[in-house]
Amino acid sequence: MTVEPSDLRTLKIATIKSVLKDRPRKLLGEEGWTKTAVLVPLVKQAGHWTILFEERAHTLKRQPGEISFPGGHCDPGDPDEQSTAIRETSEELGVLEKDIEVIGDLDVLVTGAGLMVFPFAGVLPQDVRLQPNPHEVATAFSVSLAELLSTQPLVYEVTMKADPPDDYPYHLIPGGRSYPFRKSRTIQYFYQVNGYVIWGLTARILTHFLDVIRDKWV
Repeated sequence: MTVEPSDLRTLKIATIKSVLKDRPRKLLGEEGWTKTAVLVPLVKQAGHWTILFEERAHTLKRQPGEISFPGGHCDPGDPDEQSTAIRETSEELGVLEKDIEVIGDLDVLVTGAGLMVFPFAGVLPQDVRLQPNPHEVATAFSVSLAELLSTQPLVYEVTMKADPPDDYPYHLIPGGRSYPFRKSRTIQYFYQVNGYVIWGLTARILTHFLDVIRDKWV
């Protein structure tokens, strides 16, 4: 809606204060992001806690064969992000939703690719029987939590820079084509376990989870 200059003459600062006071604070631009949720599944095996991972089906269009946590896009019918993580875990691993216990929230991960990822830590029953959906999951495997806590991943810093289109209006900004666009940097982790490589968003979420619990681990 366009505001006419004549309307602005009667605009009071109290009106602006009221508008700002009553609106909920969000992340700028979040309506354009894709919201997803994942579960970091903990399973006790032979008396030891493990973390469960998936190898994505090799027929998938996106990231075939890569290692991930169960999860996916938030659907309009999901009450909240936690419900998404539970639903996706159930659909991908063939686990009953009632057998998935969410034990805590992890930090939200916002990526430069327009993704907002909501991770949760959860527990599956010790005797859980997995029935992976072959259309989404090639196989599921677990790794000892103690082993992961003692593993030092490979760490690399990746630099990303702006890549304006050919018709970018350089003439409207100081310096034109020589403008010093700010470069962004991200840290990528690589875990090599059980013959698999865990990297990307999964490795970042895994590292975050391990860092959160490491100081309390006994």
